Amino acid sequence: MTWLVWVLGAVVLAAAGAGVVALPWWRNRDLRRRTAWSAARAAIDAAAVSRDAAAVPHPEAEQLLTRAETIAAARGGDRAARAAENHARRADALWREAARG
Repeated sequence: MTWLVWVLGAVVLAAAGAGVVALPWWRNRDLRRRTAWSAARAAIDAAAVSRDAAAVPHPEAEQLLTRAETIAAARGGDRAARAAENHARRADALWREAARG
């Protein structure tokens, strides 16, 4: 009977150790994902403002912004957020460059 107590104690100790390691990792991963999507949405909004302010349409920038919005609509992880942010920033840069002349 004492061996059963030792085995149960070892299982509880292993589960507690795994929880102590996994919980902060999951929280950090969730925070990184939320931060990446926040940055992507901000970049998409900035590109949309640049598009509205542009006097001349720019097809490549429009295509990049559409890709960014499509990626954002599909959601995803960190990589998808970074891809959407990169597309939106490139579109924003193209519209700003076109506005300067």
